[in-house]
Amino acid sequence: MGAPVLASKTTATSSKKLSLKEKMSYGLGDVGNGLMFDMGQIYLLKFYTDVLGISSYWAGLVFLISKIFDAFADASVGAFVDSRTNISKRGKFRPFILWGSIPLAILTVVSFLAPNFSDNGKIVWAFGTYMAFGLAYSIVNIPYGSLSAAMTQNPVERASLGSFRAIGSQTALLIAGVSVIPIVLHFSDHKTGYIVAVSIMALFGVVFHYICYHNTNENIVRQPKKEKIPLSVLFKSLLSNKPLIVLCFVSLFMIAGSNLRTAVQLYYLQYNLNNQGLMAILTFLSIGLAILGSMFIPALVKRIGKKKTFALGLIIGISADIVNFVLPTDTTTFLIAFSIGSFGLAFAMGLPWVMVADAVDYHEWNSGERTEGVVYSSYSFFRKLAQALAGFIPGVALGLIAYVPNVQQTSETLLGLKGLMFIVPASLNIIALIILVLFYKLTDAMYRKIVDELKERNSNNKPDLA
Repeated sequence: MGAPVLASKTTATSSKKLSLKEKMSYGLGDVGNGLMFDMGQIYLLKFYTDVLGISSYWAGLVFLISKIFDAFADASVGAFVDSRTNISKRGKFRPFILWGSIPLAILTVVSFLAPNFSDNGKIVWAFGTYMAFGLAYSIVNIPYGSLSAAMTQNPVERASLGSFRAIGSQTALLIAGVSVIPIVLHFSDHKTGYIVAVSIMALFGVVFHYICYHNTNENIVRQPKKEKIPLSVLFKSLLSNKPLIVLCFVSLFMIAGSNLRTAVQLYYLQYNLNNQGLMAILTFLSIGLAILGSMFIPALVKRIGKKKTFALGLIIGISADIVNFVLPTDTTTFLIAFSIGSFGLAFAMGLPWVMVADAVDYHEWNSGERTEGVVYSSYSFFRKLAQALAGFIPGVALGLIAYVPNVQQTSETLLGLKGLMFIVPASLNIIALIILVLFYKLTDAMYRKIVDELKERNSNNKPDLA
């Protein structure tokens, strides 16, 4: 049984059925996030090395330091959101999505400027602009991620929200992957091409954020306390949230693998497959199948549960990566295996958003405090560490495998690129799978019991002293 409840009453039913419009609008919010965030994850490393003109080592270090900074920014934003006592009629989370999207769009574009500075000046510029972008992204993304836990506690509805978010994320990848490189290549000056392409993505990102804000509602609302809880107490209480801790470590390895592959895939297409323009076809196939895979999440969760669905997705993704590394480099077999892997990994990539929302309820049940922002930002902290590793590892690894920009690579370098593309992500996903299977203990039956107890507590508005 959890600790005594301290939270105030719920202002709306926690099991509210969500409309299709609400679910789609929430998913579109992650399209808006992705159209700006994915610019950095997919294209910025190559922009740094080939357009801005800094070394792969320094480019990797920019990702490492900036993402560590972002991780602490996430924690600070989450704590700030939960500590607010003056909640407007717009809600606890939605105003950040509304007002934060424009500064985020501006800084997305600024990150892809290539000023004619000295070598050291370019490095300082890269650090400054990407760290500023990361802070702006935290201000929008932490409230957005926390919003799902405030929309419903219905397990099926929550799984459906996770599915729509996963579809939104994959849709953003599809748009970015299909559109950006053709726009860049349309201009003889790639500096101009990147600015035009990224500006278009950022503009649409703002539009989708507004749709998310306008068409969603916060249905799980606790009356804010008059006294503020010290941040040290909030974060210390997270140590008792075992499902959250396990999920954080699972995602640390899984997201690191996924983002590492994303960071090096342009290099793989250009040098191993000799077809940089294949990016559009690759993205269309793999992301299209990932969107299809995300649609299966609610049905699979209902049939076999969240944990088994998560594990199944990781197994499919690991198998596809191993096949692609073992088989000779060939465009057709690469596309087939990579697309199958993308289909399976959609299960694993979509479910953390559902399971973090479950961890919010577990935290309230266990500690008496409903702190969506702190719980979600703690999870996001580990995601940012994963992104830091994913940005730093390929930057350093490119140097170790003797990569030289814009020349024919040696056979050893090509093998190294293939390993970075497949073996390293597969290895990281294997670690994630082991942690998930052995240590994640929040079963679906236990979660249903937690929700029932929370409903009883908050309907009576009395401490549960049992």
